[in-house]
Amino acid sequence: MPKKRLVGTVVSDKMDKTVVVSVDRRFIHPLYGKTVKHSKKYQAHDEDGQCVTGDIVEIRECKPISKNKRYEVTRTLRKTVFRGEDKDIAETPKGVEDIPGGEEE
Repeated sequence: MPKKRLVGTVVSDKMDKTVVVSVDRRFIHPLYGKTVKHSKKYQAHDEDGQCVTGDIVEIRECKPISKNKRYEVTRTLRKTVFRGEDKDIAETPKGVEDIPGGEEE
């Protein structure tokens, strides 16, 4: 029997050699006929640790690696490109210094 393959977006890469992939699927509701969007999160094994949040990846079913990991990342379909901004630097929103009672001088 062929192994199940899914395509989804990486939503977390904070664990070592593990990424959380959100897989969306759409289907028509059997009674109401409305298109419904359903998403499910899978933990997948990322041996090289190359996936980052926002990447679109393909995952494949494999033998159980841990309690929750039953999938492995086979390939990255689209990489996320950060435009030079550092995620750790928090900018002050525009107009915050004009608020009365803010910082005391």
